[in-house]
Amino acid sequence: MSTDDGLGKPAEVPHDGLRARLRRNPATRQPYRIAVFVAGLLCVAAGIALAALPGPLTIPPVLLGLWIWSTEFAWAERFFDSFKAKAQEAWEHAKANPKTSALVTGGGIVAAVVAFWAVAHFNLVDKAKDTVL
Repeated sequence: MSTDDGLGKPAEVPHDGLRARLRRNPATRQPYRIAVFVAGLLCVAAGIALAALPGPLTIPPVLLGLWIWSTEFAWAERFFDSFKAKAQEAWEHAKANPKTSALVTGGGIVAAVVAFWAVAHFNLVDKAKDTVL
């Protein structure tokens, strides 16, 4: 199989699975890879679009898009593996230091509540609209 298709080197897959059969068939290889790329791109784009909303809504769709890409593209698989390793390291640190983790999490929640209160109390959205328009 050629790796010069413009989409990067394919990720390793089991040789008896559906993806391997799709890759072996020249008529489905490229459309399948493009479909995987577009599906991942839609998830990443949705996550970026959700950045306008408050809260951690951006992270899950971006991670889903990256995971989708990692199933087909070696570059995304390497990136996703490094992300998983960092997440596992952060989780181990949080379990080893529960008081610090609780303090940081609680502080973040308090900061978010104060920020929401300030935006509502001082009508910051309306003031920003008036400034921009």
